[in-house]
Amino acid sequence: MLSIKSFFDENYQTPAFYKEKQLSRRVLLKSAAGMGAVCAMPSFSLSAKQQKSLEQLTKTDPWLTLDATLNQLLPESATGPSAEDINATAYLHQVMTVQPTEQDEKDFILKGVGWLNGFSQSQQGKLFVQLSINEKEKMLRGISNSRAGENWLTTLLAYLFEAMLAPPAYGGNPNGIGWQWLDHQAGFPMPKKGQRYFELPPRSQVGKKIAVHNIEDKKISIKKSSKA
Repeated sequence: MLSIKSFFDENYQTPAFYKEKQLSRRVLLKSAAGMGAVCAMPSFSLSAKQQKSLEQLTKTDPWLTLDATLNQLLPESATGPSAEDINATAYLHQVMTVQPTEQDEKDFILKGVGWLNGFSQSQQGKLFVQLSINEKEKMLRGISNSRAGENWLTTLLAYLFEAMLAPPAYGGNPNGIGWQWLDHQAGFPMPKKGQRYFELPPRSQVGKKIAVHNIEDKKISIKKSSKA
């Protein structure tokens, strides 16, 4: 899968992790945002060091493009919270660095950054982040016409939903902003840091076996267009 050159490579096959997660993610979201009694929100926020690190990460790829894509998929709106409001990028960063996420999925998300920028350069002569809002929309609609592009966008959209609905301890949904928008009463008790699903046995043991590294060390080579 990862040897393909673009979203439109005919050799692309939907990866196993994607098929499996379509079912497991629904169960997770239902349990994470299950109906129940109103309860006090556990305090959780990025530390000053983590916030500064994330701000630095979003200045370069792959996080620069991932942040721009998430904000394009869920932009500012008068009708509801945006990707920025629900800390979508911070949530995805935790998924990629802390949670026991399959390596194939992380590789797919990161490879998609290069494929998106390659497509953007071929169509617009610019990197994705350099495009206008309308041009970005056109590029995302363009890649959605391929199976790989559709899978990549669906994966990011699923993480937007999780950032909107999961308990704040997972990095998104600050102060329950997603629940408030949906007029939703979250279940009780709420997990705190140290009590999240991947920190409990036996998942916590699995998590220790998965190499967790800082994604900022993952370099993606993107040839910039001379027109940019």
